[in-house]
Amino acid sequence: MSTTDVKAILSTLTLEEKISLTAGANFWETVSIADKGVHALKTSDGPNGARGATFAGGITSACFPAACNVASTFDVDIARRIGVALGEETQTKGARCLLAPTMCIQRHPLGGRNFESFSEDPFLSGKLAARNVEGVQSTGVSATIKHFAANEQETQRLSVDEEISERALREIYLKPFEIAIKEANPGAVMTAYNQVNGHHADSHPFLLKRVLRGDWKWDGLVMSDWGGVNSTADSLNAGLDLEMPGPTRWRKVEDVLAAVKAGKLTEETINDRALHVLRFLERQKVFEDPTIPDETAVNKPEHQALIREAGGKGIVLLKNEGSVLPLTKEKVKGKKIALLGYAKEGLAHGGGSASVNAHYKITPYDALKEAFGDDVEITYSKGAHTFRQLPLLAENVVSADGTTPGFTYSIYEPGKSEPIKATQGHKTSEVGILDAFDLENKEIELVGTFTPPETATYYYTLTGLGPSYVSIDDKVVFEQKDNCSDSMGFLFGGVPVPTMKFSFEAGKTYKLQVRSSPPAPVPGTDLGILEGRAGVRFGAMSATEHDRDILSEAVDAAKAADYAIVFTGHDPTWETEGQDQAGFHLPKDGSQDRLVAGVAKANPNTIVVNSTGVAVALPWLSEIKGLLQAWFPGQEAGNAIADVLTGARTPEGHLTCTFPKRLEDCPAYGNFPGKYVDGKLKVKYEEGVFVGYRHFDRLPADKVHFPFGFGLSYTTFDLADLAVRETSADAYSVSVKVSNTGAVEGATAVQIYAGAATPSDDTPIKALVSFKKVTLKPGESATVELPVQVRDFASWSEEAQKWVIKGGEYKISVGKSAGELVLSSSVQISDKSYEA
Repeated sequence: MSTTDVKAILSTLTLEEKISLTAGANFWETVSIADKGVHALKTSDGPNGARGATFAGGITSACFPAACNVASTFDVDIARRIGVALGEETQTKGARCLLAPTMCIQRHPLGGRNFESFSEDPFLSGKLAARNVEGVQSTGVSATIKHFAANEQETQRLSVDEEISERALREIYLKPFEIAIKEANPGAVMTAYNQVNGHHADSHPFLLKRVLRGDWKWDGLVMSDWGGVNSTADSLNAGLDLEMPGPTRWRKVEDVLAAVKAGKLTEETINDRALHVLRFLERQKVFEDPTIPDETAVNKPEHQALIREAGGKGIVLLKNEGSVLPLTKEKVKGKKIALLGYAKEGLAHGGGSASVNAHYKITPYDALKEAFGDDVEITYSKGAHTFRQLPLLAENVVSADGTTPGFTYSIYEPGKSEPIKATQGHKTSEVGILDAFDLENKEIELVGTFTPPETATYYYTLTGLGPSYVSIDDKVVFEQKDNCSDSMGFLFGGVPVPTMKFSFEAGKTYKLQVRSSPPAPVPGTDLGILEGRAGVRFGAMSATEHDRDILSEAVDAAKAADYAIVFTGHDPTWETEGQDQAGFHLPKDGSQDRLVAGVAKANPNTIVVNSTGVAVALPWLSEIKGLLQAWFPGQEAGNAIADVLTGARTPEGHLTCTFPKRLEDCPAYGNFPGKYVDGKLKVKYEEGVFVGYRHFDRLPADKVHFPFGFGLSYTTFDLADLAVRETSADAYSVSVKVSNTGAVEGATAVQIYAGAATPSDDTPIKALVSFKKVTLKPGESATVELPVQVRDFASWSEEAQKWVIKGGEYKISVGKSAGELVLSSSVQISDKSYEA
């Protein structure tokens, strides 16, 4: 019940104060007007961990499995339990609003943030997101569903214009949001960066006024993505309540007052936006307790256990030829196992705002050593160079004072030779944008004395957000004269840059100087929150290490072992917010594919564990015995993977995206990431509603490696006795008998699909309409009942502006995947329509 009269508080505010409430105070907090009783609220990223205020490093946090992993559990209870834990983690960072979950659709395998989202299927995405939101908000923390809407690519994400039919929007891209809004009532919605049909999402009348506030009758807080506001009057009029972060770029008091004076805005609109902010503060109990506690690192054992459980349950067994798995202790006692590739790295999360400084990360190498103990001989070899950028220089460097390890980091007014600030002991050859975010229109410089440990040629790279150069012994050896071509790529993962060479002599000292300016203004280009910022990165690696034949070392290790496990995937620089995937094949330049192929040729018992948030090319699939898709399982990654490999956990994950054989067969191929028209990127969602399995259902089955919903187990399941019973004019109850016909306990996701018995060319053959996870002991059976709502397989009629079902015969089927429907039952449905 309301305890604060927010309308009364609003009436005490001046117009200027009301305007100030519609933008953030700083990077994470809302504005405080303490003398009027209005205090700040703190927000925190993000989807798989509450990071707190520091983007890189900082207070440690629990790192949960990414949404792609959570969705692969097909387990709504897991989604809710993770939500509860995320809410508890958010409170340890002094925040009352978590910027999560991310719930856009995995439209194309090259999408940079697919890993943050749940699935290619809107129904699965919405149901899991709703339970996640419920969990978060049960702790008193607000969830923020994002990014509204159609943020399916990172290329030119600040400005790309997406042409999408209303039908595709309603059925595919808005559907997850609709489910979460109606079932879980999130406290906040975050708008997307991109444009949809010519309008930026932050000022989109159709999305914000017609759909969100109108059709769905939701009345929570609408906030922008960070730097995602593109107008003053338009965004306020459309219903964007809060511009983030602060200080404001678009809602300066004088600019808003000028818009009011010009008749572009009314005071009533400003009152409404400010009232939504006040109601959000009330909802989060800021008026009752305005304190923002200090951030703490609380490493809860129950969170550790949940992360391990959820991570393991989301791992998908894709291939198990000859029952090569599990590698039980009895099976491998006295054997030798070669662990290769990413075995010594815990690929726990993707890059960008979903990354956290985890309390710890368990690597597969450490977890398997622990699991097998002294009974198994473990060997290791990296086998593939996978670095996206050359490593930073951090060793054998002394600051300009001659004694402090590291670099001297100096800040200058543009064009000046004397620094306004200089700090000794900067640890690496990088100044990240976010590390220097409080600087505006300043130049930055790193200077250090480098003493090479060996005589060798070194490869080096330099990239800056703005014009930059590197000099060695006061001679410029490379200069970047222009702004970085991809500012978001620079921010989150790295962009392609020239690789240069320089010969160093062991024991000799060299003065290194790296200097960078903010981006030069370019007419028609808005860098958003990166405008006026500076960042620079210098990478270096000796040719001895760079050119070493580590593939042969790995092949030799595999040849000498009884089993070879290759850990492939994307580290956070390869799969990240800010840029789409570099390619369909695993990076770098085919190195991981060569590693798998070489190892498989050398060892007949080769198993691959792949950690990506997307489908990837599998050119070696026929050459290996076993394949696990591990996604990004969080800080317990190694333990979760080891549990499945050793049989401590029977795999029960199911794919939430289709794994195609070729990129060319994907529905968005040719329309991702779009084409430039008059210098602006535009992308047409030509595939319409035929996304994911809805598209592949119309192609021959051999176009797909593994269909949506696919997942093997160490046991076997039988589905029988399908019965469909009408429970109302708009709903059915589907029951099916599930039996564990194998030798170990296991779980499977019962998947219900529905579609017209005679499909039409303009409508998908089927859609997922219900699912349920079932766990059974060997020989055990259970009859499972699942609800099906007719509205969930209705189509949106642009003409009628309603959800419609054409009368006729429909099939309701139970499947082990979208590619394997086991049983079907027909029902007759009359013409129906439903309001938006």
